[in-house]
Amino acid sequence: RCVEVFYIYFRAGRVEEPYVSITKKRQMPKDGYSEEIEKEVGQAEGKLCTHRSAFSRASVIQAFLGSAPQLTLQLYICVLQQEITAARSIFMVLSLLSIVYGALRCNILAIKIKYDDYDVSVKPAAYLCIFMWRSFEIATRVTVLVLFSSVLQIWILPVVLVNFFGFFFYPWILFWQSKSPFPENIEKALSRVGTTIVLCLLTFLYAGINMFCWSAVQVKLNDPDLINKSQNWYRLTVYYMLRFIENAFLLLMWYIYKTDIYLYVCAPLLVLQLLIGYCMAVLFMLVFYQFCHPCKKLFSSSISEGLLSCFKFLCFICKPPKSNALMDKAEVKSENTDEARSSSKTIDSQKGNPHQSVSSNA
Repeated sequence: RCVEVFYIYFRAGRVEEPYVSITKKRQMPKDGYSEEIEKEVGQAEGKLCTHRSAFSRASVIQAFLGSAPQLTLQLYICVLQQEITAARSIFMVLSLLSIVYGALRCNILAIKIKYDDYDVSVKPAAYLCIFMWRSFEIATRVTVLVLFSSVLQIWILPVVLVNFFGFFFYPWILFWQSKSPFPENIEKALSRVGTTIVLCLLTFLYAGINMFCWSAVQVKLNDPDLINKSQNWYRLTVYYMLRFIENAFLLLMWYIYKTDIYLYVCAPLLVLQLLIGYCMAVLFMLVFYQFCHPCKKLFSSSISEGLLSCFKFLCFICKPPKSNALMDKAEVKSENTDEARSSSKTIDSQKGNPHQSVSSNA
């Protein structure tokens, strides 16, 4: 692909192309109006866009199936050996930047797939927010996994397997619940077995991404594009709440069972720093969706409204059942009425006593 890209790029404009295709994109709404723009795209430019899209997907695959396990392993070796060499630190920094870049490309791909009909332009502030969000999220996640595995080597296996297979089977469970027909239009040359293998590889990559960070591209097997194009704030909120609880639990286990290799480490301070780092990732994510998202004008509801509705839903779940509350109110009301009747009887009896005494005297 690289050779073909350079060949097309240096030959572009020298030979007149026989035909061009016309694409239609809509602008972002301004004052409630959205104009449609037509643009001519030549063969060379179309092929370059195809290759660029393929490079973006390849960077995501390389980041989460290559750099992420490599960074985790290198940091684990450094912790056990209690030594960080210059070469190893350089490679770990490069691996972290590779993962962050892959996550950033994943966010941009998700935006362009969901809003394919619009001319999307991502501003530098959005890139900065995504970079900070993904940096804090991935760095804290890898550190938590390494700390836990350094003291409980056997128990890290069920943690990884539960996370991985949970995210791997989640799109398949949703697909089986929808009772949709098996997708056949992925590639005409593929058989049913080949389509199944492609879908398994797609969900494998999806699980690998969600092991370390939130996947901006949500797999939906019953959709023709295999991508969920709706913005689901509930799923996003549940993911980050559960991930924060999981990280806190793993850090608590590390704090309880830490060995002598952490003798000169201030464990409470390290736990606090990692939890604050994950909260910083969530903060940058909120800033991105609320202020820097290039398509925020197309949202049916903002991130603040979505989070507020999620919290209201959680508070509604935590409340006692309405029937019990009504019964309690009825009991209190009946008690109040009984007390009022008894008090009125006592008042009447007190008022009737003087008349009885007068009549008796008479």
